[in-house]
Amino acid sequence: MQAGGSAAEAKAVKSGTSRDAADLLENASTVVFVPGYGMAVAQAQHRVREIYDQLTKRGIDVKFAIHPVAGRMPGHMNVLLAEAEVPYDALIEMDDINHDLPQTDVVVVVGANDVVNPAARHDKASPIYGMPIIDADRAKSVIAIKRSMNPGFAGIENELYSADNTLMVFGDAKGVLGEIAKALAGES
Repeated sequence: MQAGGSAAEAKAVKSGTSRDAADLLENASTVVFVPGYGMAVAQAQHRVREIYDQLTKRGIDVKFAIHPVAGRMPGHMNVLLAEAEVPYDALIEMDDINHDLPQTDVVVVVGANDVVNPAARHDKASPIYGMPIIDADRAKSVIAIKRSMNPGFAGIENELYSADNTLMVFGDAKGVLGEIAKALAGES
């Protein structure tokens, strides 16, 4: 058996639409985005900014959890979010945001995979065991945006995606986030 379990052990996931994700966001008081390589590949940072703007105008507290190695190089997510003119004070390093996540209403994982996998905390057989992660699974609700259930760089299943509090929204991050932004603006 491979580390992380076999396909036969794979758990079911709850999937939803961009409208479902927008509904969760509209009803939140606190939202934390966790950007990852998938956001970079899709060039979705400007869509993230649109959603940030819509949520903050409604009085929702929005932050960004930055993992030091998310993406292809240290600081990759900071650079992309700066390009989209996300305020720098909204970017919070992993060690500083993890203690806030259990009180967070919604965490939005945008193309991050291994850096939010709870197996790193407890599965000694996992190749990522002991790696510091963003504790997205500890939020009240999680929206995970991915093109498919394919594993990330480590090549293992992500337990977060089958957690009871996670809603998977499948599709290209730029497209999905664009649909969420439209739904929040009342355009869909």
